[in-house]
Amino acid sequence: MKRSMDLLAAVLLVVGGLNWGLVAVAKFDLVAWIFGLDFGQTNAASRIVYGLVGLSAAKALAFARRR
Repeated sequence: MKRSMDLLAAVLLVVGGLNWGLVAVAKFDLVAWIFGLDFGQTNAASRIVYGLVGLSAAKALAFARRR
């Protein structure tokens, strides 16, 4: 179970990183696009994704501090 949570956190960090990279380079919001929204728009589903990405980053930071 822990291994699958670590994998999910890693995938979410990649999605978040790619999304921010696309926003910076191409003004394209991947998460909004996935949910059929325009750039910068959010709905409940996209906010959940953004929240999970944030939690994954906090988990990664906590892990890095332990090392």
